[in-house]
This record gives sequence, C-alpha cells and structure tokens, in this order.
Amino acid sequence: MVVRVTDGTDPYSGRPQYRDFVGHVRAWDGKTLRMRRDASANGARPEEDVAIDADRIVRMKPVPERRAERPGWEGKR
Repeated sequence: MVVRVTDGTDPYSGRPQYRDFVGHVRAWDGKTLRMRRDASANGARPEEDVAIDADRIVRMKPVPERRAERPGWEGKR
C-alpha cells in the first residue's frame, strides 16, 4: 500500500508538502492506520511500524504483491 499524507506547508513557496509511506497495512480502525513501513531501497532507513492519523491521509493506493519468478524464466517476458 502507498499512503500519501500531508506534511505541512513549504515556508518559501507556501505550497503544501506531502510524504509517502510504502508498506503493509497491519490495522485500520477508521481513525488510525497502522502499517509496517518497508525499508528504503538504498538501505538508509530500516523497516518500521508507523501509525498514521486518518486526518492526515490524502490518498491511498493499493500495490499488488509481485509474483515470484519461476526458475529459468529470468528475462523472458
């Protein structure tokens, strides 16, 4: 799941800022979304549990799991 949340306003441009969280949903009670945030691709941030208030959520986008590749099929798409 990708969840975009508001992250304040840029002090110079006055434009809204956003932050994206990518991970797996653990719980949702209508007020708080709890998810296991994936580690960053470059290893700069480990995976972590996060709680996001519903009031901050701008958009949610489901991302399907990747299919496991069958042995011997690498690069044959």
